[in-house]
Amino acid sequence: MNVLVCIKRVPMVGGKIAVTADAQSVETRLLGFTVSPHEECAVEEAVRIVELRGGAVSVLTLGPPDAADQLRDAVAVGAGNPILLETDGREWGPIATAGAIVDAVRRHESSGEPYDLILFGNEAADTGDYQVGVRVAHELGRPCVTGIKHLEISDVAVRARREFRGGDELFELNLPAVVTVKEGINLPRYPSLPGRMRAKKAVVEQSTPERHDDPVHLQALRVPVVERQRAEILGTGLEAVPALVALLEQLGVLS
Repeated sequence: MNVLVCIKRVPMVGGKIAVTADAQSVETRLLGFTVSPHEECAVEEAVRIVELRGGAVSVLTLGPPDAADQLRDAVAVGAGNPILLETDGREWGPIATAGAIVDAVRRHESSGEPYDLILFGNEAADTGDYQVGVRVAHELGRPCVTGIKHLEISDVAVRARREFRGGDELFELNLPAVVTVKEGINLPRYPSLPGRMRAKKAVVEQSTPERHDDPVHLQALRVPVVERQRAEILGTGLEAVPALVALLEQLGVLS
């Protein structure tokens, strides 16, 4: 089983979000980066499939040179053959991203090693984009199913299940196929020490992708204005009691 997992480098967000002066991207100078959570689960699922059925897991990302760190994170938990489609770091839209991935897949498969299964996260954690996996499947002419929470693989097909309105939808697709998975399909493992050492030594395959035309262009990002809550100190000790009683009467708590 030859599995390709496509991942995305996204900012670690734990505090206030700010945008750059040109309003084109999130300000990341004080943020770290990680793998988008759905895609962490996609990597784990691919590793489990290969552990069960044999084969190899390749992991691919499109991004700046530093995105090799996220590829190494995937290698540390069992993936192999990290592939970096190197850019200048600016965000690519879903059409351009899918085009670059399709070119990379075709280039690889022209060597006679087709991917049986291509896995994506259901959507990116930063942009919320969910189009790339579907676009890649369409361009490659392969069946695709999205939002998957359970996978079963045979030699020729994949059975995929997703949750829908309190029930389950079950799909069966012939291989090769494209599947996007959701967080919760599994619990990603922590990298072991040997895994971390292997990741440090891994050779990242690098290439510069051609940027396909994308008619959708980002105009600007903005952070929504959040109404601030204000607290008023009525006083301290016994001096605050009259003001507190007056406030309770105003609110209708006291008659």
